[in-house]
Amino acid sequence: MCQECGCGGPTADPATVAVFENILADNDRTAARLRERLDRHRVFVVNLMSSPGSGKTRLLEATFAALPPNLRVAVIEGDLETENDAARIRRHGIVAIQITTGVACHLDAAMTETAFDRLALDDLDLVFVENVGNLVCPADFDIGQHRDVVLLSVTEGDDKPSKYPVIFRNADLVAITKTDLLPHFDDFDVARARRAIEGVRGRGDILEISAKSESGLDRWVDWLMGEMRGHFAERDRVA
Repeated sequence: MCQECGCGGPTADPATVAVFENILADNDRTAARLRERLDRHRVFVVNLMSSPGSGKTRLLEATFAALPPNLRVAVIEGDLETENDAARIRRHGIVAIQITTGVACHLDAAMTETAFDRLALDDLDLVFVENVGNLVCPADFDIGQHRDVVLLSVTEGDDKPSKYPVIFRNADLVAITKTDLLPHFDDFDVARARRAIEGVRGRGDILEISAKSESGLDRWVDWLMGEMRGHFAERDRVA
């Protein structure tokens, strides 16, 4: 739980509940303002969330090579400390902005707005935000994204969606990652994982991906491109 915001969830204390609700309301206003700004620049933002070690950075590295060659991409990295993941991204020639949160176990809209201020939005089409590794707090905070993607690694256990339902319930896509390791983790059952995901969110997009073998990458890229095109087509229709 973050010391400054108590984002582990409101307690029965009315004062704590009021503070938490005020924080979320302020955050949502900032996120809405940021999303409108991104829409004006036609920049599509995907928020990647997962436990630590589920393969977010490795998936991004594999994704860069699979995306259309003319697509302009950047990454915002969120970690408590270090620029290790941002350095990995930059080795691919991709602009990466690091947010070091200190004790905060999630990104919020004010943090991402500051990061976007450092990006040339007119020179971008797609931005990935790699949120802090955590299956609890990131679910509460809108960061101006257009889509939420949650990763579930086969190394974690197929019951994670049942244990952490909120983040999976609100996901636009759940990606089951590191599927190349399935032969070595016979206690992870993909069918069971899918049932657990659908048990908390109903029917929705679920992909099985291995960044190492590149299995499922084509479907992942197709999903990204389809969501981006669909978002801006709908925005143009109602404008």
